[in-house]
Amino acid sequence: MKKLLSLIGLLLLALVLAIGGVLLLSDSPMKTVESFAMRHADKLPLAYLGEKLFDQHCSSCHDNPAMHAPSREALSGFSKETVMVALEFGKMQPMAAHLSKQERGLIAIYLAGSAPADEWIAQHGCKSPATDNSTEFVTNWGLGTDNRRFMSGERAGINRANVGGLELAWSLAFPKVTDMRSQPAIIGDTLYLGDKTGKLYAIDRHSGCIRAHTEVLSGIRSAITVVTLNNGKKLLVFADSMASIYAVDPVSLKKVWQEAARIYETSVITGSISYHDDRLFVPVSSYEVAVSGSPTHVCCKSHGGVIALDATNGNRLWEWHGTADATLQGRNRDGGDIYGPSGVSVWSTPTIDAKRNRIYIGTGENLSRPATDTSDAIVALDMDTGKLAWLFQALADDVWNAACLNGGANCPENAGGDFDFGASVIMADLPDGGELLLAGQKSGQVYALNPDPAGRDGELVWQQQVSNAGIGPDLEQSTTNGGVHWGMALSGERLLVAAADPERVRPDYVPNPGLHALNLADGAVLWFQPVTRGCEIAEEDKPMIGLQNMRAGKKIELADQYRCSFYYGLSAAVLATEELVFSAGLDGKIRAFDIASGDLLWEARTAKSFEANNGITGHGGAIDVSGQVMADGWLYVQSGYSMFGQLPGNMLLAYRVAGAP
Repeated sequence: MKKLLSLIGLLLLALVLAIGGVLLLSDSPMKTVESFAMRHADKLPLAYLGEKLFDQHCSSCHDNPAMHAPSREALSGFSKETVMVALEFGKMQPMAAHLSKQERGLIAIYLAGSAPADEWIAQHGCKSPATDNSTEFVTNWGLGTDNRRFMSGERAGINRANVGGLELAWSLAFPKVTDMRSQPAIIGDTLYLGDKTGKLYAIDRHSGCIRAHTEVLSGIRSAITVVTLNNGKKLLVFADSMASIYAVDPVSLKKVWQEAARIYETSVITGSISYHDDRLFVPVSSYEVAVSGSPTHVCCKSHGGVIALDATNGNRLWEWHGTADATLQGRNRDGGDIYGPSGVSVWSTPTIDAKRNRIYIGTGENLSRPATDTSDAIVALDMDTGKLAWLFQALADDVWNAACLNGGANCPENAGGDFDFGASVIMADLPDGGELLLAGQKSGQVYALNPDPAGRDGELVWQQQVSNAGIGPDLEQSTTNGGVHWGMALSGERLLVAAADPERVRPDYVPNPGLHALNLADGAVLWFQPVTRGCEIAEEDKPMIGLQNMRAGKKIELADQYRCSFYYGLSAAVLATEELVFSAGLDGKIRAFDIASGDLLWEARTAKSFEANNGITGHGGAIDVSGQVMADGWLYVQSGYSMFGQLPGNMLLAYRVAGAP
């Protein structure tokens, strides 16, 4: 019998390989074959072969926390389609280029398993239509084109008096998802959310039922931006993981247009899209920063930039490039070619200055030499042409890529510290009528700039250090991955700044994770509220310290990580009202602080199991990227982020104060 099953398995494998050109992407009979294979995966060689291929070609990164790649366990939460898109067209394409389509398909089958993922949508559909399609609560990443991430207490419906009564009202768990990163938009009683499988949902925000859904080519990465064109037509605009931009109708969710926004094959949209006067401004990053960790990768040819699109049809209007085209610079110590300049990714969301007809962006480090003055900088661009108006370089000669995590040959000599500007620039009004631009950096520095400098170089008004993440490099471990990550918030004359600061064994580095309130006029610290782990974690289980144990076969169980997360700092973007500051942690805790004193007023733990309202058992995890949004007495939190060895999860959690509609 075993021989017969093995023979059937081999025949089936031959059939799969013969139809490999349509593996996982076509309808019957391929789905029938795949279904049979998955039902008998314990007896057939498909999953086994996929596992062996993964061990041979993928495990060196995904089983190594130092590489900051999703773990094998986290990847097992992805859908087959998501894995295939990543291997065929996305971030993993350069690493998987030597594999055949059939081999990539076997890896996808091994990782994804066979659990059905979409049946719940129809079963959880709404019984009645939306009653309010007009009130715009959350329309873009920064809750306004100035990126202040501020909502009035009246619109938020949550204040100092009632925040302590926030309770979980409903939850949704999203199958085959491990990262919750796309900030939702809220119009009336509908919440629009994108997930990593490429689905866009219109959700009744009071009950959690599904009004409508659609699916795009790959996972949705950016915030959902609500656009009102000059002709009055509304659109939802967002980016997927293959750097395609979509505009869809908010009622029907039908696609209006789609446009690729790549500069290079490794281009990716990490920030979100800004809108002004029938134009979209798209920040372009590059995952070559990660690919360069592969010793076979020719480093580095890509750079970041900004692309302006016509919001009515997606046509390109102009492009700004962070560096000139890369040329051959020499060879690395292993004899591989080195190209440069490169890098200068833009993973912040552009800030709109309509009065000056400018947009402001923050940039990342160079990936290879020569270094450029556009790296680790705040850049002002003309909104009509994309031409450089001025720039402020906060840190020169920061040249770094993922090869520096393990001393790889692609790591530049005298590497820098990986001190991007990821938090979007905030445009602030001073009491005397003046204005400031506020920027937070992964080095732990916060800068205030004059938006009207005299020349090409930006003008610094004040500078404050909230973290000492910006210490000298250490090629054994390189970046601290601390400082300011995704976003600050401005409420009146208070700037709220979150610091991530993981524990790293590094000379002169003392982690300082927590929330800071700075005075807008001069940057003085008004208060600081530290966050702590609150539990004990064994030294050998700490990611950077325990690498030798990992290589020796010791596995850190995910359940233990949920119980006590190594990461607990504040990386996600902050959200503020006149009275409150919401800031979420990498340990899955969502907190509300008093904006006047910094006192903790409310806290909820999300890195745990949930029996979600859509009938699925889900699990929360790290809260990163967008964190939370609010509307009319409701707080919506996305929990789960598996990148960088953090806690995977798949939850949308809706909290409600007493008396909220």
